[in-house]
Amino acid sequence: MPLAARADPYLGFRFLVEIEGLIVGGFSEVSGLQAETEFEEVREGGVNHHVHKLPKITKYPNLVLKRGITDSTLLWQWYQDVVRGMLTRRGIYVMLLDEVGSVIWMWSFIDAYPVRWTGPEMRADSSAVAIEALELAHNGFVRT
Repeated sequence: MPLAARADPYLGFRFLVEIEGLIVGGFSEVSGLQAETEFEEVREGGVNHHVHKLPKITKYPNLVLKRGITDSTLLWQWYQDVVRGMLTRRGIYVMLLDEVGSVIWMWSFIDAYPVRWTGPEMRADSSAVAIEALELAHNGFVRT
């Protein structure tokens, strides 16, 4: 009996990040692609074999983008605008690519803005790339 065609999972290192209106270079890591829905347990009179679990609110953690520090100061400037009270929300797109570079999955983050900037850890005994991280609050995401 022949085996069914196997669909291997996509690799996590092939991705792109696009920040609406900002060209900021490549990112080495993206985290925070997560959603969690809280629920309420409701007991129904006469139903003793289970408790109903009803959805309440969905929470989204902040999206964290990491990249090697470059000459571009656009991410830093965007964060500094927020510090000064000039909030500019932007759409963020995270795209997962297949082995030939075609977009397979794309998530669109709604109304994102920076809430934390982390600069590089500087150590004289290390030759690692200097990394900056930008943490973004957002109003949820959708798969597009």
